[in-house]
Amino acid sequence: MSQVANCPTCGGQSKIKEANGQTIYEALQDESVLKKVGQLKKAMQKYKEKAEALEKEIEKLKKSH
Repeated sequence: MSQVANCPTCGGQSKIKEANGQTIYEALQDESVLKKVGQLKKAMQKYKEKAEALEKEIEKLKKSH
């Protein structure tokens, strides 16, 4: 993941990079933020589905014992 900080010039959210001993601030664009949010939503949905499947399997195991 990228490091994010407030830009000292404009106060907006920015990705920061270190290059040649200098900190470079790159403004977060709406598109890149939306893309990251979409990726996170997909990942969370996968984990949610896995957790639900495991819960069902646990219930089956409890009933069989």
